[in-house]
Amino acid sequence: MEKVITRFPPSPTGYLHIGGARTALFNWLFARHHGGRFVLRIEDTDIERSTEASVKAILDAMEWLDLNWDEGPFFQTQRLDVYREYAQKLFDTGHAYWCECTPEDLEARRKAAMAEGRKPKYEGTCRTRGLGPGPGRVLRFHTPETGQTVLDDMIKGPIFFDNSELDDLVIVRSDGMPTYNFAVVIDDLTMNITHVIRGDDHVNNTPRQIQIYLALGAKLPRFAHVPMIHGEDRSPLSKRHGATSVMEYREMGFLPEALLNCLARLGWSHGDDEIFSRSELVEKFSLNSVGKSPSIFNMEKLLWLNAHYIKEKPSLELVAPLRPFLAARSYSEKPDDYIAGAVRTLAPRSRTLVEMADAIRFYMVDAVEFDPAAAEKFLKPELQSPFERLVEELSKLDAFSEQNLEEVFKKVTGEFGMKLGKIAQPVRVALTGVTVSPGLFEIIDVLGKETVLKRLGGALDYIRGRK
Repeated sequence: MEKVITRFPPSPTGYLHIGGARTALFNWLFARHHGGRFVLRIEDTDIERSTEASVKAILDAMEWLDLNWDEGPFFQTQRLDVYREYAQKLFDTGHAYWCECTPEDLEARRKAAMAEGRKPKYEGTCRTRGLGPGPGRVLRFHTPETGQTVLDDMIKGPIFFDNSELDDLVIVRSDGMPTYNFAVVIDDLTMNITHVIRGDDHVNNTPRQIQIYLALGAKLPRFAHVPMIHGEDRSPLSKRHGATSVMEYREMGFLPEALLNCLARLGWSHGDDEIFSRSELVEKFSLNSVGKSPSIFNMEKLLWLNAHYIKEKPSLELVAPLRPFLAARSYSEKPDDYIAGAVRTLAPRSRTLVEMADAIRFYMVDAVEFDPAAAEKFLKPELQSPFERLVEELSKLDAFSEQNLEEVFKKVTGEFGMKLGKIAQPVRVALTGVTVSPGLFEIIDVLGKETVLKRLGGALDYIRGRK
């Protein structure tokens, strides 16, 4: 069996969007599943719109998602000699011809055809004129005028196209640049691509590409067209459904594992399973399990997945991706181990790194600010003596173990005839400034003795000031 080679060919006219990332992932998974190779190709022949910034944005997104490529990135603008060679072959064998019809002529004919109820296609005016290259001329592919072109799609099944419906497409523009449908065939042919997996918005391009393969006497790759991604309102995914750029999701605090898992489930399934590790995706992925209907992108599902991966990921591994969010909030620098300890307490209740960065505030600041309502309710004058005894007993501890802390809290509450809750919530407010936080003993363990005593002292000053 020939070695499987897939490719992902983004156009550098913008960021890598969700649909493109899903296409990249499916190609990457198919290649990895079959022990094949994955090629990255940058289709930059649209000179006016292609930018270096977009190239960087695409590569950054691919690297963030860890969709590593085996060959490339190749750039179409560095392969113009290859396209010229194959264009000449098509011309020499009678499968292409030079055309000098002006844009104005073509537009006039298009309008006339539509007015007469005919399909506005090029009518082959220059097909038999025997023209050569010249200023303003384009090279057109001579499409067969009879018969059918069959696309045997691995997802959609056989699709038949009448050749009479296809026109003689331009394959080389007047400025010498190859057009998309020509360049993509030559790239896939010369890069030995065996499987072309892409969005089904390319279905109508495929018969034209098949005809170019046939004219060159080349073996066809297998084609698989994946249904588009829709929003929950069943319309094509767009900005109104949320972010569409891959890197926007990183900025929103999502982990790459969660986004990959979400993308994999957009159109592909494996039973009722929802959560897949990268290795499980590689093992289980098959085009046979890709559906034929548009897939629905659901932000709540992505948030659920992200919460799962945050909770399951070792705390120390979350420190590096969390740090940019901490820096954006101007928190002071803390060691990795300290932040990992804080993360351990926050991970079970954080859906994104943004939420975690907001919640971690009380761990990162030198002094907390009390929420006025919380302080009013819980830091009451009658707690002065219990707090003073708590500070006294905690000061004696060498280790803030859970067992030691429980003994101290029981001792103090016993002395004052209080239930634990009557002092635990005020202590929580004293340490965090708010009423909702991770477990009290967890917080104390992370903050450490010095900070805990300092904050309890600050709460005592507040309580004394209310008298």
